[in-house]
Amino acid sequence: MAAHIPLQPGKTKVSGHLEDVRGIYHIKLSWADGPGKRGRKSISTGLSVKGNKTRAENMLGEAKKEQTATLKNAPHSDSLLFADFMEQWLDIIRPDVKQTTFGGYQLNVKKAIAPYFRKKKILLRELTADEINEFYAAQLKRIKATSVNKYHANISKALKYAVEKNYIPYSVMGKVKRPKEERYVGKFLKQSEAVTLFELVKGHKLELGVIFGAFYGLRRGEIVGLRWEAIDFEANTISIEHTVTTATIDGKTVIVAGDTAKTKSSFRTLPLVPAVRAKLLAVKEEQERNRKLCGKSYNKKEGRYIYTDALGNRIKPNYLSSEFPQFLDSKNFRRMRFHDLRHSCASLLLANGVPMKAIQEWLGHSDYAMTANKYAHLDFTSKLESAGKMTWINDTSLAKENETANATK
Repeated sequence: MAAHIPLQPGKTKVSGHLEDVRGIYHIKLSWADGPGKRGRKSISTGLSVKGNKTRAENMLGEAKKEQTATLKNAPHSDSLLFADFMEQWLDIIRPDVKQTTFGGYQLNVKKAIAPYFRKKKILLRELTADEINEFYAAQLKRIKATSVNKYHANISKALKYAVEKNYIPYSVMGKVKRPKEERYVGKFLKQSEAVTLFELVKGHKLELGVIFGAFYGLRRGEIVGLRWEAIDFEANTISIEHTVTTATIDGKTVIVAGDTAKTKSSFRTLPLVPAVRAKLLAVKEEQERNRKLCGKSYNKKEGRYIYTDALGNRIKPNYLSSEFPQFLDSKNFRRMRFHDLRHSCASLLLANGVPMKAIQEWLGHSDYAMTANKYAHLDFTSKLESAGKMTWINDTSLAKENETANATK
């Protein structure tokens, strides 16, 4: 962890007063931010001026204490390396972001951003857009633009924070060229391949994962996170409301389970079709038998989950990603990633005439554009309709020659 460099240690003093802004008390804070510089901050109390002076003064006192504590640990921008600032930014945001999100940020900063800029010995206040562009160019020699754009997002957020805290006057990111990503086209199962795969995986530990991935298009974390309480056998529905994912934090891999999906749209309820309903009932019966056979050795806590082993231990998310390609190889089936089952679900829905908007809701995408951008190239039905309207080709000699050829067969 980078050492914090205090700002004028022991001398930082925050002053403040209340101000009437259109009938509402506002807290106005100010402090010395270096020789000849002052920091300022305005906070609305949300309190009406009439009858709330004491409450507003108490809020003013708390705001001054909070700002003083922030400045005590704030970096001195005149001598702070950009690499140190990025690591300090991680410490600041850690309590306010999801573990999985923080794990990604930490990996990006610790493994790529901080080491690169530390070698360059670039100060936060001297950082330029050209230097960030050079960093991107260096990274693009070893990784794809998709990964570099994650660095771009981290640096952008960190510099925005630096501006808000008056460490720097402005962010240089407006002049930084974001790497252009190549459009990724995943592998998709044909309908006949999906049927074959379901037969091949029958009875295998991967079976439930393949069913929920290919038919329902669930993400890996959504599959592993399915619990029995999410299944309504009376209404015949499945509710996607709980996820189990992994994150690498401080060099250790941790399991993150909670009622938090990727986006609000990820929380969705899907129909429980008869074939899957029967499969789940069979799984439930098997779990009950295992619970009785194993007794105290059975993991009752994780036994609430649908996807478990014989001892009630929840299947680990990484198992699906690592085991699925190996399983395909063992069956001489064409190789693909486990996540490609989700893409295949979208492809099969489109092939069977399901509208793009309905596919968006089925997959739990946050907006229509995301679905359309990913799968528009697979919408063959609309292309057939377009081809059918191009009737002018029937008036050409090409069509007439084809008619003649067909007549002579």
